Amino acid sequence: MKQRITAEEVVQGQLDAYNAHDLERFVAWYAESVLVYHAGKAEPILHGRAALAAHYASKRFNLPNLHAELLNRMVIGNKVIDHERVVGVGEHPIEVAAAYEVIDESIQRVWFFNPS
Repeated sequence: MKQRITAEEVVQGQLDAYNAHDLERFVAWYAESVLVYHAGKAEPILHGRAALAAHYASKRFNLPNLHAELLNRMVIGNKVIDHERVVGVGEHPIEVAAAYEVIDESIQRVWFFNPS
């Protein structure tokens, strides 16, 4: 009998793939119909795994120094909230938070909290 993986394991899997710049493995952790939001916005900025893959291929994984350092993580049931320091996107590191909702061992929704 296959043991189910936890929400935290799902989120860690996508973070490991992100840091490896492994697009195929990264998007595999997300649901086909994933919704990605900027916190405070009603409409998603990305809808679907294909849109997620296109965004990360052209705006993240093409950056050679891209890396996210996990600073803190909270797990509440099927919700995982990561506080990260991301380097390689701009001239200076940025701190962001991402809240993930995991259902059926895949990420269904993500909310990004960026400094503003």
